Amino acid sequence: MLSSSAPAQNKAAADNVAETALHRGKGPRWLNSLLSSSSVLRQHQVGLSLRDAVSGEPLYELNSEQYFTPASTMKLFSLYAGLHLLGDSLPSLRYVVRHDSLLFWGTGDPTLLHGDVPSRRAFDFLQGRPEKLFYTPIPCVDAFGPGWSWDDYNYYFSPERGPFPLYGHTVRFRATPGQALWIAPRIFAPLVEPAPAGMVSADHVRRPLLENRFYVLPFTRSWVDETPFRTSTEVLTKLLQDTLRREVRVLPWRPRVADSARTLSGLPVDSLYRRMLQVSDNFLAEQLLLMCASRLSPDSLNTDRAIRAVRQQWLQDLPDAPRWVDGSGLSRLNLATPRSLTALLVKLHQEVPEPRLLSLLAAGGGHGTLRRVYHDARGTWFWGKTGTLTNTHNLCGYLRTRTGRLLAVSFTNNNHVVETSAVRKEMERILLQVRNRL
Repeated sequence: MLSSSAPAQNKAAADNVAETALHRGKGPRWLNSLLSSSSVLRQHQVGLSLRDAVSGEPLYELNSEQYFTPASTMKLFSLYAGLHLLGDSLPSLRYVVRHDSLLFWGTGDPTLLHGDVPSRRAFDFLQGRPEKLFYTPIPCVDAFGPGWSWDDYNYYFSPERGPFPLYGHTVRFRATPGQALWIAPRIFAPLVEPAPAGMVSADHVRRPLLENRFYVLPFTRSWVDETPFRTSTEVLTKLLQDTLRREVRVLPWRPRVADSARTLSGLPVDSLYRRMLQVSDNFLAEQLLLMCASRLSPDSLNTDRAIRAVRQQWLQDLPDAPRWVDGSGLSRLNLATPRSLTALLVKLHQEVPEPRLLSLLAAGGGHGTLRRVYHDARGTWFWGKTGTLTNTHNLCGYLRTRTGRLLAVSFTNNNHVVETSAVRKEMERILLQVRNRL
Protein backbone atom coordinates (compact mmCIF):
# COMPACT_ATOMS: atom_id res chain seq x y z
CA MET A 1 0.00 0.00 0.00
CA LEU A 2 1.35 3.43 -0.97
CA SER A 3 2.07 5.99 1.72
CA SER A 4 -0.33 8.93 1.82
CA SER A 5 2.69 11.25 1.72
CA ALA A 6 3.91 9.84 -1.61
CA PRO A 7 2.16 12.45 -3.84
CA ALA A 8 3.61 15.27 -1.78
CA GLN A 9 7.05 13.69 -1.91
CA ASN A 10 6.82 13.20 -5.66
CA LYS A 11 5.75 16.81 -6.16
CA ALA A 12 8.65 18.02 -4.01
CA ALA A 13 11.08 15.89 -6.00
CA ALA A 14 9.70 17.21 -9.30
CA ASP A 15 9.98 20.81 -8.09
CA ASN A 16 13.56 20.15 -7.01
CA VAL A 17 14.47 18.74 -10.43
CA ALA A 18 12.94 21.75 -12.19
CA GLU A 19 14.75 24.14 -9.87
CA THR A 20 18.08 22.35 -10.34
CA ALA A 21 17.62 22.50 -14.12
CA LEU A 22 17.71 26.27 -13.83
CA HIS A 23 20.95 26.15 -11.81
CA ARG A 24 19.42 27.05 -8.46
CA GLY A 25 19.54 30.80 -7.91
CA LYS A 26 20.99 32.58 -4.91
CA GLY A 27 18.35 34.58 -3.09
CA PRO A 28 14.71 34.35 -2.01
CA ARG A 29 13.27 30.84 -2.39
CA TRP A 30 9.93 32.17 -3.60
CA LEU A 31 11.70 33.79 -6.56
CA ASN A 32 13.53 30.55 -7.27
CA SER A 33 10.18 28.78 -7.27
CA LEU A 34 8.63 31.30 -9.68
CA LEU A 35 11.46 30.87 -12.16
CA SER A 36 11.84 27.12 -11.88
CA SER A 37 8.12 26.42 -12.25
CA SER A 38 7.65 28.64 -15.31
CA SER A 39 6.65 26.63 -18.37
CA VAL A 40 7.55 29.64 -20.57
CA LEU A 41 11.15 29.89 -19.33
CA ARG A 42 11.89 26.18 -18.99
CA GLN A 43 13.41 25.44 -22.40
CA HIS A 44 15.85 28.28 -22.91
CA GLN A 45 18.76 30.01 -21.19
CA VAL A 46 17.62 32.36 -18.42
CA GLY A 47 19.69 34.76 -16.34
CA LEU A 48 18.55 37.12 -13.61
CA SER A 49 20.53 39.52 -11.46
CA LEU A 50 19.00 41.87 -8.88
CA ARG A 51 20.97 44.46 -6.91
CA ASP A 52 20.13 47.37 -4.71
CA ALA A 53 20.66 50.29 -7.10
CA VAL A 54 22.03 52.55 -4.36
CA SER A 55 24.33 50.24 -2.40
CA GLY A 56 25.05 47.65 -5.10
CA GLU A 57 24.16 44.82 -2.70
CA PRO A 58 23.36 41.60 -4.62
CA LEU A 59 19.81 40.43 -3.87
CA TYR A 60 19.30 37.56 -6.30
CA GLU A 61 21.50 35.74 -8.82
CA LEU A 62 20.46 33.12 -11.34
CA ASN A 63 23.08 32.15 -13.94
CA SER A 64 24.35 35.69 -13.48
CA GLU A 65 27.97 34.67 -14.12
CA GLN A 66 27.15 33.14 -17.51
CA TYR A 67 27.51 35.05 -20.77
CA PHE A 68 24.42 35.90 -22.81
CA THR A 69 23.79 37.69 -26.10
CA PRO A 70 22.72 41.08 -24.73
CA ALA A 71 21.16 42.54 -27.91
CA SER A 72 20.17 46.19 -27.47
CA THR A 73 20.92 46.29 -23.76
CA MET A 74 24.47 46.99 -25.06
CA LYS A 75 23.24 50.54 -25.65
CA LEU A 76 23.71 51.08 -21.91
CA PHE A 77 27.45 50.63 -22.48
CA SER A 78 27.29 53.17 -25.31
CA LEU A 79 25.47 55.57 -23.00
CA TYR A 80 28.21 55.11 -20.42
CA ALA A 81 30.86 55.86 -23.05
CA GLY A 82 29.10 59.04 -24.10
CA LEU A 83 28.68 60.25 -20.54
CA HIS A 84 32.43 59.99 -20.01
CA LEU A 85 33.69 61.25 -23.36
CA LEU A 86 31.25 63.72 -24.93
CA GLY A 87 30.54 66.33 -22.29
CA ASP A 88 27.33 68.37 -22.57
CA SER A 89 26.96 68.66 -26.35
CA LEU A 90 27.55 66.56 -29.44
CA PRO A 91 30.54 67.40 -31.67
CA SER A 92 28.80 68.42 -34.89
CA LEU A 93 31.79 68.65 -37.23
CA ARG A 94 35.46 69.67 -37.28
CA TYR A 95 36.98 72.27 -39.60
CA VAL A 96 39.99 74.40 -40.48
CA VAL A 97 40.21 77.61 -42.50
CA ARG A 98 42.96 77.94 -45.10
CA HIS A 99 42.92 81.33 -46.79
CA ASP A 100 39.63 81.45 -48.75
CA SER A 101 38.76 77.80 -48.14
CA LEU A 102 37.00 75.98 -45.32
CA LEU A 103 37.88 72.31 -44.99
CA PHE A 104 35.50 70.25 -42.88
CA TRP A 105 35.08 66.62 -41.89
CA GLY A 106 32.76 64.46 -39.87
CA THR A 107 32.75 63.48 -36.23
CA GLY A 108 30.01 60.89 -36.68
CA ASP A 109 27.24 63.25 -35.47
CA PRO A 110 24.03 61.65 -36.83
CA THR A 111 21.66 64.56 -36.21
CA LEU A 112 22.19 66.69 -39.34
CA LEU A 113 18.68 66.84 -40.82
CA HIS A 114 17.79 63.60 -39.02
CA GLY A 115 14.08 62.83 -39.16
CA ASP A 116 13.66 62.24 -35.41
CA VAL A 117 16.54 64.12 -33.73
CA PRO A 118 17.04 66.94 -36.23
CA SER A 119 19.79 69.53 -35.98
CA ARG A 120 20.45 72.46 -38.31
CA ARG A 121 23.63 73.52 -36.49
CA ALA A 122 26.04 72.19 -39.13
CA PHE A 123 23.65 73.17 -41.94
CA ASP A 124 23.44 76.81 -40.85
CA PHE A 125 27.18 76.94 -40.22
CA LEU A 126 28.14 75.62 -43.66
CA GLN A 127 25.49 77.56 -45.52
CA GLY A 128 26.56 80.85 -43.95
CA ARG A 129 30.33 80.58 -44.34
CA PRO A 130 31.91 82.95 -46.91
CA GLU A 131 34.74 80.55 -47.79
CA LYS A 132 34.72 77.87 -50.46
CA LEU A 133 33.63 74.53 -48.97
CA PHE A 134 35.76 71.41 -49.15
CA TYR A 135 34.67 68.13 -47.60
CA THR A 136 37.54 65.85 -46.53
CA PRO A 137 36.54 62.20 -45.94
CA ILE A 138 38.14 61.08 -42.65
CA PRO A 139 39.00 57.36 -42.27
CA CYS A 140 36.04 55.57 -40.72
CA VAL A 141 34.81 52.09 -39.82
CA ASP A 142 33.01 49.91 -42.36
CA ALA A 143 29.40 50.75 -43.10
CA PHE A 144 28.21 47.59 -41.32
CA GLY A 145 29.40 46.28 -37.99
CA PRO A 146 30.95 42.88 -37.24
CA GLY A 147 28.39 40.15 -36.67
CA TRP A 148 25.45 42.07 -38.14
CA SER A 149 22.86 40.18 -40.18
CA TRP A 150 23.59 41.10 -43.78
CA ASP A 151 19.94 40.81 -44.86
CA ASP A 152 18.83 43.55 -42.47
CA TYR A 153 20.26 46.18 -44.87
CA ASN A 154 16.80 47.06 -46.23
CA TYR A 155 15.21 47.80 -42.86
CA TYR A 156 14.92 51.15 -41.06
CA PHE A 157 16.71 49.81 -37.98
CA SER A 158 19.95 49.03 -39.86
CA PRO A 159 21.29 52.15 -41.64
CA GLU A 160 24.95 52.23 -42.62
CA ARG A 161 27.48 53.86 -40.31
CA GLY A 162 29.49 56.82 -41.57
CA PRO A 163 31.58 59.88 -40.68
CA PHE A 164 29.18 62.61 -41.83
CA PRO A 165 25.57 61.35 -41.92
CA LEU A 166 22.70 63.31 -43.43
CA TYR A 167 19.01 62.45 -43.09
CA GLY A 168 19.87 59.54 -40.79
CA HIS A 169 21.18 57.66 -43.85
CA THR A 170 17.61 56.77 -44.77
CA VAL A 171 15.09 57.69 -47.45
CA ARG A 172 11.66 58.48 -46.03
CA PHE A 173 8.48 57.55 -47.90
CA ARG A 174 4.87 58.56 -47.31
CA ALA A 175 2.23 56.87 -49.45
CA THR A 176 -1.47 57.59 -49.93
CA PRO A 177 -3.60 55.72 -52.49
CA GLY A 178 -4.31 57.88 -55.51
CA GLN A 179 -1.64 60.47 -54.65
CA ALA A 180 1.97 60.96 -55.65
CA LEU A 181 4.50 59.27 -53.41
CA TRP A 182 6.24 61.66 -50.97
CA ILE A 183 10.01 61.08 -50.84
CA ALA A 184 12.74 62.76 -48.82
CA PRO A 185 15.43 63.66 -49.59
CA ARG A 186 14.21 64.45 -53.09
CA ILE A 187 17.56 63.61 -54.67
CA PHE A 188 16.49 59.95 -54.52
CA ALA A 189 13.15 60.49 -56.29
CA PRO A 190 14.50 59.60 -59.78
CA LEU A 191 15.75 56.31 -58.32
CA VAL A 192 12.29 55.21 -57.12
CA GLU A 193 10.06 53.11 -59.36
CA PRO A 194 7.23 50.58 -59.12
CA ALA A 195 8.31 47.07 -58.27
CA PRO A 196 8.71 44.86 -61.35
CA ALA A 197 6.13 42.18 -62.01
CA GLY A 198 6.73 39.10 -59.94
CA MET A 199 8.54 40.83 -57.09
CA VAL A 200 7.05 39.59 -53.83
CA SER A 201 7.84 41.15 -50.45
CA ALA A 202 6.17 41.92 -47.15
CA ASP A 203 7.94 45.31 -47.24
CA HIS A 204 6.63 48.53 -48.75
CA VAL A 205 9.97 49.28 -50.40
CA ARG A 206 12.79 46.99 -51.51
CA ARG A 207 16.30 48.15 -52.39
CA PRO A 208 18.87 45.95 -54.13
CA LEU A 209 21.76 45.09 -51.83
CA LEU A 210 24.50 47.09 -53.53
CA GLU A 211 22.75 50.01 -55.23
CA ASN A 212 20.51 52.97 -54.59
CA ARG A 213 17.42 51.89 -56.49
CA PHE A 214 14.13 51.65 -54.64
CA TYR A 215 11.20 49.49 -55.73
CA VAL A 216 7.77 50.32 -54.31
CA LEU A 217 5.40 47.38 -53.90
CA PRO A 218 1.70 47.78 -54.82
CA PHE A 219 -0.46 49.13 -51.99
CA THR A 220 -4.09 49.90 -51.22
CA ARG A 221 -3.62 51.62 -47.83
CA SER A 222 -1.60 54.60 -46.65
CA TRP A 223 1.78 53.95 -45.07
CA VAL A 224 4.96 55.66 -43.90
CA ASP A 225 8.34 53.94 -44.03
CA GLU A 226 12.12 54.42 -44.10
CA THR A 227 14.70 52.56 -46.16
CA PRO A 228 18.46 52.97 -45.69
CA PHE A 229 20.43 54.22 -48.66
CA ARG A 230 23.90 53.17 -49.77
CA THR A 231 26.48 55.65 -48.52
CA SER A 232 29.52 57.01 -50.34
CA THR A 233 31.47 60.24 -50.58
CA GLU A 234 29.78 60.91 -53.93
CA VAL A 235 26.28 60.49 -52.47
CA LEU A 236 27.20 62.65 -49.48
CA THR A 237 28.51 65.56 -51.57
CA LYS A 238 25.44 65.43 -53.83
CA LEU A 239 23.20 65.59 -50.76
CA LEU A 240 25.22 68.45 -49.28
CA GLN A 241 25.11 70.48 -52.48
CA ASP A 242 21.41 69.85 -52.96
CA THR A 243 20.68 70.82 -49.36
CA LEU A 244 23.02 73.79 -48.97
CA ARG A 245 22.39 75.11 -52.50
CA ARG A 246 26.09 75.75 -52.96
CA GLU A 247 29.13 73.96 -54.30
CA VAL A 248 30.94 71.45 -52.09
CA ARG A 249 34.18 69.96 -53.40
CA VAL A 250 36.07 66.96 -52.09
CA LEU A 251 39.68 67.00 -50.93
CA PRO A 252 41.72 63.98 -49.79
CA TRP A 253 42.26 63.65 -46.04
CA ARG A 254 45.66 65.27 -45.38
CA PRO A 255 45.84 66.84 -41.94
CA ARG A 256 48.71 69.28 -41.41
CA VAL A 257 50.53 70.02 -38.17
CA ALA A 258 50.09 73.74 -38.78
CA ASP A 259 46.29 73.42 -38.95
CA SER A 260 44.35 74.42 -35.86
CA ALA A 261 41.17 72.38 -36.15
CA ARG A 262 38.05 73.59 -34.41
CA THR A 263 34.97 71.69 -33.33
CA LEU A 264 31.45 72.97 -33.96
CA SER A 265 29.18 72.05 -31.05
CA GLY A 266 25.81 70.49 -31.81
CA LEU A 267 22.73 69.39 -29.87
CA PRO A 268 22.73 68.71 -26.12
CA VAL A 269 23.77 65.09 -25.56
CA ASP A 270 20.57 64.09 -23.75
CA SER A 271 18.51 64.68 -26.88
CA LEU A 272 20.42 61.85 -28.53
CA TYR A 273 20.66 59.61 -25.45
CA ARG A 274 16.92 59.82 -24.85
CA ARG A 275 15.94 58.87 -28.40
CA MET A 276 18.60 56.16 -28.59
CA LEU A 277 17.47 54.45 -25.39
CA GLN A 278 13.73 54.93 -25.42
CA VAL A 279 13.02 53.63 -28.94
CA SER A 280 16.26 51.59 -29.19
CA ASP A 281 17.66 53.48 -32.18
CA ASN A 282 20.57 51.45 -33.57
CA PHE A 283 21.90 54.15 -35.86
CA LEU A 284 22.18 56.74 -33.09
CA ALA A 285 23.98 54.22 -30.88
CA GLU A 286 26.53 53.35 -33.56
CA GLN A 287 27.20 56.99 -34.36
CA LEU A 288 27.51 57.76 -30.64
CA LEU A 289 30.57 55.52 -30.40
CA LEU A 290 32.05 57.17 -33.49
CA MET A 291 31.63 60.58 -31.83
CA CYS A 292 33.37 59.18 -28.75
CA ALA A 293 36.21 58.05 -31.00
CA SER A 294 36.43 61.53 -32.50
CA ARG A 295 37.01 62.94 -29.00
CA LEU A 296 39.89 60.52 -28.45
CA SER A 297 41.77 61.07 -31.68
CA PRO A 298 41.38 63.42 -34.66
CA ASP A 299 42.77 61.04 -37.29
CA SER A 300 39.99 58.47 -37.66
CA LEU A 301 36.58 57.32 -36.44
CA ASN A 302 37.20 53.90 -34.94
CA THR A 303 34.59 52.15 -32.80
CA ASP A 304 37.19 49.77 -31.34
CA ARG A 305 39.25 52.69 -30.05
CA ALA A 306 36.31 54.11 -28.11
CA ILE A 307 35.36 50.71 -26.68
CA ARG A 308 38.94 49.97 -25.64
CA ALA A 309 39.34 53.32 -23.89
CA VAL A 310 36.09 53.03 -21.92
CA ARG A 311 36.82 49.46 -20.84
CA GLN A 312 40.34 50.28 -19.69
CA GLN A 313 39.58 53.55 -17.92
CA TRP A 314 36.15 53.08 -16.37
CA LEU A 315 34.91 49.49 -16.57
CA GLN A 316 37.80 47.47 -15.16
CA ASP A 317 35.80 46.79 -11.99
CA LEU A 318 32.90 44.95 -13.66
CA PRO A 319 32.48 41.36 -12.37
CA ASP A 320 33.03 39.96 -15.88
CA ALA A 321 34.59 41.72 -18.86
CA PRO A 322 31.99 42.14 -21.63
CA ARG A 323 32.69 41.19 -25.20
CA TRP A 324 31.77 44.52 -26.72
CA VAL A 325 32.03 44.96 -30.49
CA ASP A 326 29.45 47.57 -31.56
CA GLY A 327 27.38 50.44 -30.24
CA SER A 328 23.86 49.16 -30.88
CA GLY A 329 23.85 45.50 -29.88
CA LEU A 330 22.94 44.38 -33.41
CA SER A 331 25.95 42.06 -33.44
CA ARG A 332 25.64 38.47 -32.26
CA LEU A 333 29.31 38.74 -31.25
CA ASN A 334 28.46 40.88 -28.20
CA LEU A 335 28.41 38.97 -24.91
CA ALA A 336 27.75 40.11 -21.34
CA THR A 337 26.80 38.53 -18.03
CA PRO A 338 23.69 39.57 -16.09
CA ARG A 339 25.77 40.52 -13.04
CA SER A 340 27.98 42.82 -15.13
CA LEU A 341 24.90 44.49 -16.59
CA THR A 342 23.49 45.19 -13.11
CA ALA A 343 26.93 46.38 -11.98
CA LEU A 344 26.86 48.83 -14.90
CA LEU A 345 23.38 49.99 -13.83
CA VAL A 346 24.70 50.62 -10.31
CA LYS A 347 27.62 52.64 -11.73
CA LEU A 348 25.23 54.72 -13.84
CA HIS A 349 23.04 55.39 -10.80
CA GLN A 350 26.06 56.48 -8.78
CA GLU A 351 27.34 58.82 -11.50
CA VAL A 352 24.15 60.34 -12.94
CA PRO A 353 21.45 62.10 -10.87
CA GLU A 354 18.51 59.73 -10.61
CA PRO A 355 15.86 62.02 -12.17
CA ARG A 356 18.04 62.59 -15.24
CA LEU A 357 18.97 58.92 -15.53
CA LEU A 358 15.40 57.65 -15.38
CA SER A 359 14.24 60.33 -17.82
CA LEU A 360 16.60 58.93 -20.47
CA LEU A 361 15.18 55.41 -20.31
CA ALA A 362 12.00 53.83 -21.63
CA ALA A 363 9.31 54.07 -18.93
CA GLY A 364 6.68 51.48 -18.15
CA GLY A 365 3.27 52.80 -19.21
CA GLY A 366 4.89 56.02 -20.39
CA HIS A 367 7.07 56.08 -23.49
CA GLY A 368 9.43 54.03 -25.61
CA THR A 369 9.60 50.26 -25.82
CA LEU A 370 8.00 49.83 -22.35
CA ARG A 371 4.97 52.06 -22.90
CA ARG A 372 2.45 49.17 -22.72
CA VAL A 373 3.96 47.26 -19.81
CA TYR A 374 5.44 47.63 -16.29
CA HIS A 375 2.97 50.10 -14.80
CA ASP A 376 -0.11 50.14 -12.58
CA ALA A 377 -2.58 52.66 -11.14
CA ARG A 378 0.27 54.36 -9.30
CA GLY A 379 2.21 54.85 -12.50
CA THR A 380 5.56 53.62 -13.80
CA TRP A 381 7.46 51.07 -11.74
CA PHE A 382 10.15 50.07 -14.23
CA TRP A 383 12.54 52.20 -16.30
CA GLY A 384 14.95 50.46 -18.61
CA LYS A 385 16.30 49.18 -21.88
CA THR A 386 14.98 46.19 -23.78
CA GLY A 387 17.12 43.99 -26.01
CA THR A 388 15.46 41.90 -28.69
CA LEU A 389 16.82 39.79 -31.51
CA THR A 390 15.37 36.63 -33.02
CA ASN A 391 15.10 34.09 -30.15
CA THR A 392 16.44 36.68 -27.68
CA HIS A 393 14.62 39.02 -25.32
CA ASN A 394 16.32 40.84 -22.46
CA LEU A 395 15.53 43.66 -20.06
CA CYS A 396 17.89 45.85 -18.03
CA GLY A 397 16.89 48.76 -15.86
CA TYR A 398 15.54 50.01 -12.57
CA LEU A 399 12.58 48.62 -10.66
CA ARG A 400 10.84 50.60 -7.91
CA THR A 401 9.40 48.32 -5.23
CA ARG A 402 6.22 49.17 -3.34
CA THR A 403 8.34 50.18 -0.36
CA GLY A 404 10.18 52.72 -2.52
CA ARG A 405 13.43 50.79 -2.90
CA LEU A 406 15.14 51.07 -6.29
CA LEU A 407 16.58 47.83 -7.71
CA ALA A 408 18.97 47.31 -10.61
CA VAL A 409 17.65 44.45 -12.76
CA SER A 410 19.09 42.37 -15.58
CA PHE A 411 16.74 39.67 -16.90
CA THR A 412 18.15 37.79 -19.91
CA ASN A 413 16.48 35.20 -22.14
CA ASN A 414 18.48 33.58 -24.96
CA ASN A 415 17.55 30.88 -27.46
CA HIS A 416 13.83 30.85 -26.72
CA VAL A 417 11.50 29.32 -29.30
CA VAL A 418 8.22 30.50 -27.77
CA GLU A 419 6.85 33.81 -28.96
CA THR A 420 8.66 36.89 -27.68
CA SER A 421 5.32 38.22 -26.43
CA ALA A 422 4.99 35.18 -24.13
CA VAL A 423 8.50 35.71 -22.72
CA ARG A 424 7.79 39.41 -22.21
CA LYS A 425 4.54 38.68 -20.39
CA GLU A 426 6.20 36.10 -18.14
CA MET A 427 9.04 38.48 -17.27
CA GLU A 428 6.51 41.11 -16.26
CA ARG A 429 4.61 38.61 -14.11
CA ILE A 430 7.78 37.64 -12.25
CA LEU A 431 9.10 41.18 -11.86
CA LEU A 432 5.72 42.29 -10.51
CA GLN A 433 6.23 39.82 -7.68
CA VAL A 434 9.70 41.28 -7.12
CA ARG A 435 8.09 44.72 -6.92
CA ASN A 436 5.53 43.49 -4.40
CA ARG A 437 7.77 41.34 -2.20
CA LEU A 438 11.25 42.89 -2.06
